[in-house]
Order: sequence, then structure tokens, then C-alpha cells
Amino acid sequence: MTYLTGFHAIEERIKSGKAGSQSCGPLLVAKAGPRAREIVTLAVNNKIRLERVGTFDLDGIAPDNRGIALQVEDISAAGADISLEDFIAGLGERKDSLVLILDEITDPHNYGAILRCCDQFGVDLVLSRNRRNAKHAEVISKTSSGAVSWVAQAETPNLVRAMEDLKEAGFWIYGADMEGDPVYEKDLRGRVAFVLGGEGSGISRLLREKCDGMVGIPSYGRIDSLNVSVAAGVLLYEVRRQRG
Repeated sequence: MTYLTGFHAIEERIKSGKAGSQSCGPLLVAKAGPRAREIVTLAVNNKIRLERVGTFDLDGIAPDNRGIALQVEDISAAGADISLEDFIAGLGERKDSLVLILDEITDPHNYGAILRCCDQFGVDLVLSRNRRNAKHAEVISKTSSGAVSWVAQAETPNLVRAMEDLKEAGFWIYGADMEGDPVYEKDLRGRVAFVLGGEGSGISRLLREKCDGMVGIPSYGRIDSLNVSVAAGVLLYEVRRQRG
């Protein structure tokens, strides 16, 4: 089991409705200031079981707590929210859709920050490889400010095959690369997916070969490239800018 201790992470998990499943609860309460009391009230209203514990005990279970902690299954154990097949089937006649494909994102802080960007810019699905990406529930939830509870995620054992499935569903897929064409030169309306490579390693060769093109973010600094989560935010913003 994993314990969420960040106020935003706990609050958004409860609001999303996922905390009502068998994989969540109880909400452990040792001491509650004004902010924590608001979350306790939210938990009660959503029928989340409360459990009073001593401060020493809670510190031993979840050292980074602020008086409360929500027990949840680890994200890697809980599994994905949706299958890629169900996502594609659910698109129906919808013309616009936005997918983010993560190739070996191993830093949970980056993973969480990317999910926060996805929530802000309305990404429809985040797709990653089974068991190969960052899956530290507490760090991801805190870094994403709870966005992990809202952004739809799917996992697959084969990203190459998944990209082929997306292409068959009408998606144009662009890999993010600092040497790519300026992103604003591409028409990003319709069904679009971006591939983001891992920290340091970039996009793997097989995935790169499946991309319809490579896009970059023009930069004028002295450092080689943007952090992957910052790059995600810029790319996703450009999509929304073009779509109005």
C-alpha cells in the first residue's frame, strides 16, 4: 500500500471518485489543522472511512504527512485507467483528439509534472509502456497536484504496435526532438499524438521510425534542451493555440 500525504493529492483523489473504490482508504487522521479538516469533511461526504491514529504512528507510516494520509494502492499495482482499444473505440466520429506517448520517462517528478500539463491542456490520453515508466504514487500525485486522478492513462506492452493502432485510427504522430521542425509549422488540428523520449536517452529508434515527423521547440539559450515536462507544456499549448 501507498499513502498520499499532499493536501492537493488527497483532495483530488477523493473528488475524482477513485477514492471510493476498494483500492482506497481509509483516511488516516492524527491531527488536523484547518486545511486538513476541510479534507476530512470531504472524505466523510464521499463515504471514505476515517481512522484516528497517533502522530507517532502516522509519522512511522507516512513520514511526510501533514496530519492526514490517504491509503491507496500504488499506481503501478492499480493498473491503467483504460485500455487503448477502448479509448479508440470511444472516439466515435470525434475529429479532434490529443494523445501523449511517454517513452521511458523514469523520473517520477517529471512524470507528475507532465500529467499536470496534460490536465491543464486537455490531453485525452497518456500512453506508456507497462512497468517501464516512473510509477511512484506519492511523488507523482504531489508533483501533479492531484492531476494523476483526472488524466486518463493507458499502458501497453508494445508502444510500436500502439502507435500503429493510433495511426489506423487517423492519428498523426510527431516525435519531440530539439532538431525537429518548429512545432508551430505543423498543422496540429485533428487527431494528433506526441511522443516524448526519456530523460537523456530521447525517443527510441523503433518509435522514432514510426513517427510521421519530428517537431522541436526553437530555443535561444545555452543549455542543450528543455526539461521534458516543460517541453510537454509548450507542445501541448501550441496544440490548444491552433485549435482555439
